[in-house]
Amino acid sequence: MKILFVLAKNGFKGIEFLNPSNILKAAGHKIFVASNAETGEMARGAEGMEVKIDYSLEETNPENFDMIVFVGGLGALENLDNEESYRIIRETLAIGKPLGAICIAPVILAKAGILKNKKATVWSSPMDKNPIEILRKNGVDYQNQAVVADGNIITANGPQASEEFGKTLLEFCGQR
Repeated sequence: MKILFVLAKNGFKGIEFLNPSNILKAAGHKIFVASNAETGEMARGAEGMEVKIDYSLEETNPENFDMIVFVGGLGALENLDNEESYRIIRETLAIGKPLGAICIAPVILAKAGILKNKKATVWSSPMDKNPIEILRKNGVDYQNQAVVADGNIITANGPQASEEFGKTLLEFCGQR
């Protein structure tokens, strides 16, 4: 299967990309990367990791992939909370393909309008409950769990859930 990870050009969380993508690669799936940068440029993670970009958001066609996964990190909302990401999200679900989001990225799914009346999780901290409130304002049934699957949508609440998230994504690959 062809799986597309969507990363912020700057500030994605490396482990949230590495753990799930390595689990999927080990099972024989092909991994591609899209970002809010030009094809061929490098996306830079919050910890300095660099990943080559295969597709810009504008040229991303969900029809070409079996699953699309949005990665979190400090740069996710700044770089990926936009109409191009919303288009990709809506088109992915419209054609019945699985969609994943980890850490802060479920906020982007909620703002795209596809989590209404769905169960999902998101990153938060004792000092910052705003992501949970954004989900609730968008009609999401927030679940205080590491990984939540509802229909074709898989969400995870952060770096500590990245391995479980990867394994759950892999299960969805087997269902197609």
